[in-house]
Amino acid sequence: MLFPTADFALFFFIVFCASWAAVARPDARKLALLVASYFFYGYWDWRFMALLAVSSAINYTAGRAIAAWPGPRARKAALITAIGLNLAILGFFKYFGFFLESLGDIMVMAGLERDLPLLQIVLPVGISFFTFQGISYVVDVYRGEVGAAKSPLNLFLYISFFPQLVAGPIVRAAWFLPQLDETPELTRRALCFGLCLILLGLFKKMVIANYLATELVDGVFIDPGGYSSLELLIAIYGYAVQIYCDFSGYSDIAIGVAALLGYRFHRNFDRPYRARSLQEFWRRWHISLSQWLRDYLYKPLGGSKYGRIATYRNLAITLLLGGVWHGAAWTFIVWGAIHGTALAVERALREWRSGDAAGPHTTGRGAWPLARAAGQVLLTFHIVCLAWIFFRAEDFAGAFVYLRQLGRFSGDLVVVTPFLAALIGITLLAQFVPSNSVERLARQIEGVPIAFLAAGFAVALLAIDLVAPEGTAPFIYFQF
Repeated sequence: MLFPTADFALFFFIVFCASWAAVARPDARKLALLVASYFFYGYWDWRFMALLAVSSAINYTAGRAIAAWPGPRARKAALITAIGLNLAILGFFKYFGFFLESLGDIMVMAGLERDLPLLQIVLPVGISFFTFQGISYVVDVYRGEVGAAKSPLNLFLYISFFPQLVAGPIVRAAWFLPQLDETPELTRRALCFGLCLILLGLFKKMVIANYLATELVDGVFIDPGGYSSLELLIAIYGYAVQIYCDFSGYSDIAIGVAALLGYRFHRNFDRPYRARSLQEFWRRWHISLSQWLRDYLYKPLGGSKYGRIATYRNLAITLLLGGVWHGAAWTFIVWGAIHGTALAVERALREWRSGDAAGPHTTGRGAWPLARAAGQVLLTFHIVCLAWIFFRAEDFAGAFVYLRQLGRFSGDLVVVTPFLAALIGITLLAQFVPSNSVERLARQIEGVPIAFLAAGFAVALLAIDLVAPEGTAPFIYFQF
C-alpha cells in the first residue's frame, strides 16, 4: 500500500477514526493500531506477516531474557542469540542470492564451474528497517538504556507501526515505547504540523521525484552512452534531487501520519545538500540510519578511542557496511566505500590542518569565508554525486559507461528541459531555507477553523494530484 494512493487515504481515515475513538482504552487502541499495521504490511504480500511476527517475538523474548536472567554471561548470550537470529533472517532474504551468484562467479574464474542451487527468494519489503529496530531494542535493553517491554503488545506495535514500517525512519525504542504508555493527545499544533508535513512529502514525491525520474533520470541511466556529458551531469544532479525528495518525502509523510495519531518521531533529513563536509552530510542525511551506524557499529568497533589509524579504519568499515545494508550488489559496496574513504581522508586532512578532528568550521565575515564555505559545499555535493552514480547504476558496466561518457565533454541538451532544470535548481536552493520552516508554518495556521483547514488540505491534495505526472511509482527505499 503506497502513501500517495486512494487505498491508503481510505485506510488511514478508518485507522485515524478508530484510534481516536479508543483513546480512553489504551490496550484496545494499541491493538487496533497493531492490527492496522499488519494489514498495511500484508497488503503487499500476506505471507510476510508471519515473518514480521517472528521477528517481533524473537526480540520480545530476548528483551525479557536480558532483563530477567542473572549474571552478565547469560544476558550477553541472550543478546548475541537475538542479534544472530535477526541478522540470519536479514541475511537469508536479502543476501543469500547475492552470495550464491558471487560464489558462482568466483568458481568460474577459478575454473571450477559448478551448478549451484537456484532459489527465487522474494525480498520482504522493509526487512532492513524492522530488523535494525529489533537489534537496536535488544542492544539498548542490554545497555540499560531502555527497560524491556513487559507487554508483548507494546513491543509488537513498536516493531510494526505502519507509518515507518517499510522505509523508516528507524525509530529507537527508548523514544517510542514510553509514548505507548502515555495518553496521546491530538493538539492543534500537532494536527497542523502533521498535515503540513504530509503535503510537503507528497509534493516532494509525486511532483519533484516522479518528474525527474520519468523524464530525465531513468532514461539517462538506462543508456548513458546515448547522452552528452552535460546531460549526464545534469541527470546525476537530478538523481541527487530525486532520491532526496523520494526518501525525505516518505519520511515527511511517515512523521506527519504518526503526528496525526498522537506520536512523535525525530526528523530524518535536515537539508543534507548544504553540508560543508561528508561528516556534516551524514549528520543531515537519513539521520536515523547515520545514528544507528554510529551507536551500534562505529562505537562498538572502537570509534575514535584507539588512535588515528583505527579511527580511519572504523569510519571506512562503518560506511562500507552501510553500503551493504542498502542492497546485495557490488555497486552499493562501492557507494559505501566512496563515502567511508572520503570520511577517513576528510578527517585526516582536518587533523593535519588543525590538530582537532572535531573542530568546528572556520567562520567569519567577508568574501573569503563565504567563498570558502561555498567551495566546501560544492566539493561535498560532488563527492556525494559521484557516489550516487554507483548507487543508481544497475551494475558496474553501467556505472563505468556513465563515468566514461561524462568525461567526453559534449554539451548538447536534448532531454533536459527548462522545467526539469528549474526543479533541480529550486530544490537545491531550498536546502538553504531555515530548518524550522514547517514548524513555523504550522504555528501560523493553528488558529484556522477546522473546516477551513480540512478544505485547504483537500484543495492542496487535489492540486498536487493535478500537477503530478501519471502513475504512482514506489518509493526508492522500499527495495531496502
